[in-house]
Amino acid sequence: MLPERFGWLRKSVTFGQRSTMSEPPPIRIGIVTVSDRASRGEYQDLGGPAIRECLGEILSCPWEAVPRLIPDEQPLIEKTLIDLCDRERCCLVVTTGGTGPALRDVTPEATEAVCHKILDGFGELMRAVSLKAVPTAILSRQIAGIRGQSLIVNLPGKPSAIRDCLLAVFPAIPYCIDLIGGPYLTTHEAVVRAFRPKGG
Repeated sequence: MLPERFGWLRKSVTFGQRSTMSEPPPIRIGIVTVSDRASRGEYQDLGGPAIRECLGEILSCPWEAVPRLIPDEQPLIEKTLIDLCDRERCCLVVTTGGTGPALRDVTPEATEAVCHKILDGFGELMRAVSLKAVPTAILSRQIAGIRGQSLIVNLPGKPSAIRDCLLAVFPAIPYCIDLIGGPYLTTHEAVVRAFRPKGG
């Protein structure tokens, strides 16, 4: 019996002696920019495109972005994360912005509110990586968590920090998504080598 993530193979159509397999659907990944100014059109969204570009370098499997640009409003952030996980069926949702100590920085609070499990190691590693560049990385509060069959990861807002953090944590992401019943992610190993235990 094939694992659930290979369910698309069951859609093979046989014509006489020949079998034509349908292509797997693209893996859906939510990209959420949380910014008051960018959502009002006063500031160009740099974080969302930086995430998309980095994921394009990392992933070797077919995927499509499901982007959102929203203000720093906790109820709206929660609603957006729930929608991307539950309705849009994104196995991975990556956010940028709203992770600092300012009053309106509430992305971690929204993420924690919608997740069933929090994965503390993501935030710990991202802060450790960012601290090599700037001492203010200790002010970053980004977290990661699981909602159903989706992994949500908060990233900082600066494009260079987005790239550093995403490259740091991504080796663990494909196996995490395996464990929660999501699709099978593959990577360009020259950029990021996904770690899976033997037999995993």
